[in-house]
Amino acid sequence: MGTNIESGQIKTRQVNLSITGMTCSSCVGTIERSLNKIPGVRAAVNLAMESAHVIAPLNISEKELISVVTSAGYQATAFTGERESFERSNRLGIRLLITFLLTAPVILISMFHSWQMKVDTWLLSALDSLNNVLANNGQEFAISYPTAPIATWLLICLSIPVVFILAWPIHRAAIKNLTHPTMDTLVSLGSLVSIGWSTYSAATYVVKDNEMPSIYAEVASAVIFFVMLGRYLEHRAKRKAGSALAELFKLSAGTVEVQRGGITSVISIDELEIGDLFVVKPGDSIPTDGQVVSGFSTVNNSFLTGEATPIEVAINDLVFAGSINNNGNLIVRANRIGSDTELARITRMVLAAQSEKAPAQQLADRVSRVFVPSVLLLAIATFFTWYLIQDNISKSITTAVAVLVIACPCALGLATPIALLVASGRAARSGIVIRSPRSIEKSVGITDAVFDKTGTITSGQMIMQHMTLIDNPLATPSTSITASELMSYALSVESLDSHPVAVAISKALVAQGIKALPVSEFEQTSGVGVAGRVKPTITGAAKAVLIGTPISIARATTTFSPEIQNAIDSGVTRSNSIAVLAIDGLAYGVFEVGDEIKSESKSAIAQLQKAGINIWLVTGDNQQTALSIGAEAGIASDHIFATASPEDKLVFVENLQVKGKVLMIGDGINDAAALAKADLSIAMGSGTDTAIAAADITLIRSSLHAVIDSLAISRKTVKIIKSNLGWAFFYNIVGIPIAASGNLSPMYAAAAMSCSSLFVVLNSLRIK
Repeated sequence: MGTNIESGQIKTRQVNLSITGMTCSSCVGTIERSLNKIPGVRAAVNLAMESAHVIAPLNISEKELISVVTSAGYQATAFTGERESFERSNRLGIRLLITFLLTAPVILISMFHSWQMKVDTWLLSALDSLNNVLANNGQEFAISYPTAPIATWLLICLSIPVVFILAWPIHRAAIKNLTHPTMDTLVSLGSLVSIGWSTYSAATYVVKDNEMPSIYAEVASAVIFFVMLGRYLEHRAKRKAGSALAELFKLSAGTVEVQRGGITSVISIDELEIGDLFVVKPGDSIPTDGQVVSGFSTVNNSFLTGEATPIEVAINDLVFAGSINNNGNLIVRANRIGSDTELARITRMVLAAQSEKAPAQQLADRVSRVFVPSVLLLAIATFFTWYLIQDNISKSITTAVAVLVIACPCALGLATPIALLVASGRAARSGIVIRSPRSIEKSVGITDAVFDKTGTITSGQMIMQHMTLIDNPLATPSTSITASELMSYALSVESLDSHPVAVAISKALVAQGIKALPVSEFEQTSGVGVAGRVKPTITGAAKAVLIGTPISIARATTTFSPEIQNAIDSGVTRSNSIAVLAIDGLAYGVFEVGDEIKSESKSAIAQLQKAGINIWLVTGDNQQTALSIGAEAGIASDHIFATASPEDKLVFVENLQVKGKVLMIGDGINDAAALAKADLSIAMGSGTDTAIAAADITLIRSSLHAVIDSLAISRKTVKIIKSNLGWAFFYNIVGIPIAASGNLSPMYAAAAMSCSSLFVVLNSLRIK
């Protein structure tokens, strides 16, 4: 997956790769160093996602990047989503099954001495029978009896395919990373030493005092089996953790039904062009972003908003790739395709977030780089210490192998990225895009939250708040006009204007079933209003209709009646926009239009206040409007600052940061500087690209409750990361001394190591 972007003067593109063969943070470091050696390349590798997020110059091909990863000892392919993950799970499952079938009898026979005796007796009897058959057939040769018990050689023979064939990917990675030891180095060395010593002991065995040869075939097999079992379970859990991202990939349509030149045909989504008309049938996924040109339906935008409530769409409404058409047929004109769609944008943001490293993970990576070499030295020291104390090479090897196996740092490597993977996936399902892992860690300790007004606390859309109509201002028959007629006159001229106030009035009147009348001599004056002659009937005389600001209408009409003036004054008090309706020189009505506070804003702000966060409203709007909206939202008047410029917002955030940690929520270009400066920033998904680019978190779902959800997810994730890291460090601090003391079998060490990694994964899945 690649996307062209621009970095300074150098054009670059974003490439995502799937990587197999990684087992710990040391693997991550090896791949990152290899990729970052390429001039102009910036790579971040994610162990949990088994992926690499690469920013590369356009002259660096995807094939070159894959080649570098391969040279480092790992396998890489272009990121293809969930299908590849399923295939990898199947391969791991088959390999694990074969390993189990070979390992199970080795462990069982090794655990029970009586079983070894029975197996040995049976095999010796079979060998005697075979030699008798050879002798009876006149053969002069016989099969020699091995020095060691035959059961011993059976265990070795069953273990060899496990260690050398099924575990070959582990050995291959260890060989490739001789200069940068990884978890694979520890597992490879431990299993090879075990099987090598076992073979040597069996080959040089001399019968004395019924003493059995010192073999550790079960250790070699069990270590490989438990490592593979752990990786298989980890991979299944990682797939579950990344299911939100997988769902985003599944939303992408493969084909689309287009209409070109009057002919309907089905083409690949890659062949679709901007301006193409395409058909969306009931139940189908919308293939790309576009505008409805025909039809009416409801669509499910839950992937985009986190809300499952269907949204009605009709002609001229926008629809988005990945949305589901619930009922009617739609014909849509494509206006964004490929990587430019909203679905592609969200997917890129989630991928980027999951590929970045949090500070905690960077610390874990640094620890892992020195941890594995240290363990190798510790295992060597353990071997010689035990050999000097007991002069028992068998005990020395066993203890050293246990140290190698139990110290594998896979839990440490997974502690942070798997939690971040789950968190970003959970958030994406709720209409929240966490752009960076650092955002999650920055969410802890917020003391102040600064809100913009328009589009954040309010809907950002003008709607008609109040309407006052006077059917007879002069109380004479000649000036009497019914309310429905007045609304028809108003709709007739306002429907021809694109001003937000006119649009709001028109929508409100249409919703009441009002019909527009024919209009002539229409005129629109910017900042003043609209005028036209409206003919009510075929035979009736046309009326001169004016709708505009109170000042402009006052100049063209008689003095406003008390009812009209009171309606104007009330609207001004509420800081709304006022439009006065005049017909034939008389003022008949007042339309009050304003930006409405979101229904959930007050409750969301109350929750933040209850959590001990100070709430501030900083807006560029006038003082009266700011105070009115703030009071409705539950913000104290001394925490409201109006007529703020972008520079004022920036300075305000900086001043708050002197005493605490600041969260900024906004949606406009004028909020961008403050968003970038704040300790944690959240942009509304409906806002400007500039604001979104500057923010740490983007709310695709416009509800302010998403702010609560994003903070809750972030704080939960931080707790999980801390517990994961605590467990990983505790496991090694306790486990290594136990293994070095000689009180832990390598087989149990392998099981403990796998369980530790699985614990980290399962603990991370608790994030909700």
